[in-house]
Amino acid sequence: MCELYSKQDTLALRRKHIAPSCKVFFAADPIKIVRAQGQYMFDEKGEQYLDCINNVAHVGHCHPEVVKAAQKQMELLNTNSRFLHDNIVEYAKRLSATLPDRLSVCYFTNSGSEANDLALRLARQFRGHQDVITLDHAYHGHLSSLIEISPYKFQKGKDVKKEFVHVAPAPDTYRGKYREDHTDPASAYADEVKKIIDEAHNSGRKIAAFIAESMQSCGGQIIPPAGYFQKVAEYVHGAGGVFIADEVQVGFGRVGTHFWSFQMFGEDFVPDIVTMGKPMGNGHPVACVVTTKEIAEAFSSSGMEYFNTYGGNPVSSAVGLAILDVIENEDLQGNATRVGNYLTKLLNKQKAKHTLIGDIRGIGLFIGIDLVKDHQERTPATAEAQHIIYKMKEKRVLLSADGPYRNVLKIKPPMCFTEEDAQFMVDQLDEILTGLEEAVGAKTESVISENTPCRTKMPEEAHSELLSDGSPDPKENPSQKRNGLCTDKHSLLSKRLKT
Repeated sequence: MCELYSKQDTLALRRKHIAPSCKVFFAADPIKIVRAQGQYMFDEKGEQYLDCINNVAHVGHCHPEVVKAAQKQMELLNTNSRFLHDNIVEYAKRLSATLPDRLSVCYFTNSGSEANDLALRLARQFRGHQDVITLDHAYHGHLSSLIEISPYKFQKGKDVKKEFVHVAPAPDTYRGKYREDHTDPASAYADEVKKIIDEAHNSGRKIAAFIAESMQSCGGQIIPPAGYFQKVAEYVHGAGGVFIADEVQVGFGRVGTHFWSFQMFGEDFVPDIVTMGKPMGNGHPVACVVTTKEIAEAFSSSGMEYFNTYGGNPVSSAVGLAILDVIENEDLQGNATRVGNYLTKLLNKQKAKHTLIGDIRGIGLFIGIDLVKDHQERTPATAEAQHIIYKMKEKRVLLSADGPYRNVLKIKPPMCFTEEDAQFMVDQLDEILTGLEEAVGAKTESVISENTPCRTKMPEEAHSELLSDGSPDPKENPSQKRNGLCTDKHSLLSKRLKT
């Protein structure tokens, strides 16, 4: 492998020149990746890792058709997007063909954050309203305008929620306010949005937009109950606002059954604005906002010209077109359904076997494993999740954990993921869960008595990972002790495997 520096020198230079807030995966023991192909990544020693994290390399790392398209166009021309060129209009035509008819006007940008920021501008210009309704634990990008509407981020800092931002409960039927035993969770969660709208109107405020990922990723792989988006759209439209569907992480066939995740909720639900990013460039910086002619014309009527120097440039558009071809030619949408169903079946067998698994949820190649200490209380197993992702890394499988409690294992691999990959990943997970549950059961008998304070330590690497993300130290906050391996005798005993 060709390297400029040793791993230690790379780390040293990163500490010196890269901002400390720019985190890496597995911060306690990061991997140095030097090349990748398909669903596999390779470190400087040539070790192969199965990539279950990367929804960026959508059709597979370094796909030869995508590389060839970029290289061919780069050799010919790349320039300012304000010059007339066929690639951008061909790409806009192809993208529009995948969407409902009314979504036909494209604005190309360079990142999902840019796309969501522009979507807010479109929404606010449409009828001159200002306020935005977002979901709890949502993340929509790193720009200032998006941090303001991303509780996933702003609740970690000291910023006070802006008065024009309203936070609705995440429509989580496993861990949320209205659960799977509720008679109509979709209406119950939608009514929470209606309450927000009513309260805003009573205060003299006007709603510009409701924004949500079609499936909430950073919030913990949450799939809204059927009917929720339709009811929310009805309330938001009644208030003069627009519905923004954020497909930055979940679009381009990841759900398998449909090309866009919002489409799986029914033909009677069509957002007013759709944003897209990450997967559409397979690692190349390209993103897009697609909206209606009515909204686009209202934006244009402001008199302010919109241009983006590189958005939709000839190379970016060539890359995007190649990715659309690969998705179709390799039936990656069908693969997401076949492999996703197979993986979900394997994971549900693990759920029946391991008490740490509280819930398996997802569709296609977008799956979450909600880890719990106690099934009845659904207590998040945060430290266990961090421990597991490090152990999986040792077994050459790359996973991440997220959600409000960082206890949900996220599976969102490249779309070329196979059934063999799924089996391998689940086999490694099974081995780790078995070992973890046996170890915790053994420690229960040797360390804990009814009158002795819990002394079980959180795995060191998990503790480091928790702190590296700016999360509070569980040892310093009594209310979070149950998020570590330290817990009471009863819940530890409940984790023993019954064989």
